[in-house]
Amino acid sequence: MKKKDKRKERQPLEVPTIEQLEKELGREKYRSRFRRVMRNTIYALITVAAAAVLVATLWVPVLQISGDSMAPTLTGGQVVVCVKGLSFQPGDVVAFYYDNKILVKRVIAGPGDWVDIDEHGNVFVNEVELYEPYLVEKALGDCDITLPYQVPESKIFVMGDHRSVSLDSRNTALGCVGDEQVVGKLLFRVWPFEGFGIV
Repeated sequence: MKKKDKRKERQPLEVPTIEQLEKELGREKYRSRFRRVMRNTIYALITVAAAAVLVATLWVPVLQISGDSMAPTLTGGQVVVCVKGLSFQPGDVVAFYYDNKILVKRVIAGPGDWVDIDEHGNVFVNEVELYEPYLVEKALGDCDITLPYQVPESKIFVMGDHRSVSLDSRNTALGCVGDEQVVGKLLFRVWPFEGFGIV
């Protein structure tokens, strides 16, 4: 009896056709192009995110309001955008650092101005009564400064719109705000959406 050859017979190699090679080459080119596009997209997104963080930190901070010292203009939970700068007019709403927190108040007077407030809460700057349509009620509030009061150089006098509860430049605990404390001027309310608009 003849012994069977246990070795498998070799199958002939299947040679790919030109058409198969072209299809495979097309698939490889597609994969390579897809990887390149994905890599470029990820790099672009990282760059845009880094730029957005840089802009938000350096020039256009985004802040969330806490408390109601600026009611009804601003209330707790609202999100606002401000722009950095040191040129403020009476009536502007500004954010500033105080005691490791960021507070938001309205500019009432600038360096060298004289501020006076009567017992009814009417505010006078350089002996002219301020027109304050943003207030719901006036109040002298927590005032322990000697009136009339002259704003020191490089400082601004600020007050909250909710005058009866706001701790602001009327009280020596906070005082006037220096240039180095200012974060920026509030421009827009961006959240909630129904309140979107200029501050």
